[in-house]
Order: sequence, then C-alpha cells, then structure tokens
Amino acid sequence: MSSAELTPGLRKAIALAYGAICHLIFGAAALTMVIVMGSGMTLGQGRVPEPWSIAANIALLLQLPLGHSFLLSKPGQRTLRWFAPEKVATDMAPTVYVIIAAIQVGLLFALWTPSGTVWWQAEGTLFYVFTGLFLSSWALLGLSTLNAGIELQSGFNGWSAVFRGQRVQYPEMPTGGLFRLTRNPIYVSFALTTWTVPVWTPDQLLVAVILTAYCVLGPVLKEARYRRIHGARFETYAATVPYFLPRMRRARPAPSHGQADTAA
Repeated sequence: MSSAELTPGLRKAIALAYGAICHLIFGAAALTMVIVMGSGMTLGQGRVPEPWSIAANIALLLQLPLGHSFLLSKPGQRTLRWFAPEKVATDMAPTVYVIIAAIQVGLLFALWTPSGTVWWQAEGTLFYVFTGLFLSSWALLGLSTLNAGIELQSGFNGWSAVFRGQRVQYPEMPTGGLFRLTRNPIYVSFALTTWTVPVWTPDQLLVAVILTAYCVLGPVLKEARYRRIHGARFETYAATVPYFLPRMRRARPAPSHGQADTAA
C-alpha cells in the first residue's frame, strides 16, 4: 500500500483494526494460558499421537522463547515492519509484536498434547492454597506489567499513536514499583506462575523448567538494549538492583530519563 493511499480516515481505520485484533488475541491467549497451565497442561487440545506428541510439545515450547528473542533483536525489529502498511509500519511495530507474541502463547497452550499422566493434584484445603498462590502469581505478573508500562506491554502505544497521527512513544526505562526489587519482575512473576499450579504432571514440569530457564536467560537481550540506549544510567541502576531474585530491601530508583525500544 503506498503512502498516498493512507488518508486520515483510512489511517484511523487501520489503527482501530490492529488495536482490536491485538487486544482480542492478547486476552484470548492470556485466558487460555491461565486455564491450561492451571490444569497442569491436561486441558491442552492437541491430539498428536505418541511418540510424536513429545516432539510436537517441545516444538511448541521452544517456539515461544526463540520467537520472542528473535523479535527483540535488530533483524526481528525489522521483521515486525513487514506486517503493517509501510507508512505506519514503524509506529505499529509494538502492536504487531504483541499480536505475534500472543499468537505464540495461544498456540503453545491451546495445541499442547497432554501426556495423560497426573502425578499430583491438590485437594481440600491444599487446593485453595495452591489456587491462591497461582492467582497471586498472576496478580504479581499484572502488577509487574503495570510498572513496566501497560501501554507498551499490551500493544496499545503502537496503534493508538497511528490513530492519532503521531509517532509512537515508548515509556521510560522502568525503575519504580517492583523494579526496585528486581530488574526483571515480569520474568520473575511469569516463572512463579509455572511453579504454583495445583496440578502437577510431566507436562507441567517440562513447561516450568523450559519457561523458567528462558525467564532467567531471556532478559540478557533486554538488558543489552538498555545498556545501549541508557548507558551509564542503566549501569547505575543495575549496580543497586539484582538481576533476577528480588532483594527484600527497596533500592533507590535511578533518575527517569530516556526511552525503551520494545516490550519487556
């Protein structure tokens, strides 16, 4: 589509279409993840026969961290611009990123083929305890997302900027809220969701191990960008706040200046 074809009305229509698609897929993927993971992966709808189901499940698992990491790289950032009209491709990139990431999450949990083996399932009081822990982990993830900038994490800043006819704005490097305790609260919270489920199966253990490993290693790429963008400011922040495991003592946040370049 050429730049001349993007009238203000068409630009707004494109923005609203991308926004609707983004938030619908994001919500559906999040709900699917909570339900299927909460069941210990027993509610996955995949029906790949053994022994191919193992390979299929591993492929579903790996596509999430590998795809996520690629999209955060420079080639991945360029790839995101393929999925929107050229005139608005750069500004729409955060929204496209969330759409693709949500599709990846949805595929992982919806298409998982359950092993059929249940090792342990919480019952009675323990069921309520573990369900509370599981939901609390998700609440912590939600708070982390708010602290990081919900407009970026949800894809809102991309399509809304296009709708207004403005350039996309990225939130400043987060240092407040849970970011005072750990530099990567979103990753810490997400890892917790995989270990607080009320049902344990071989499937859930595999999911927990692989996704937790990604949560520990994945932020390295994000922090490399922050070092490139924010320089000494990020180094000062990193010197006082731990990388992953929270320090139960509030660190003083670094001064807020500068911008990030994509979702965390």
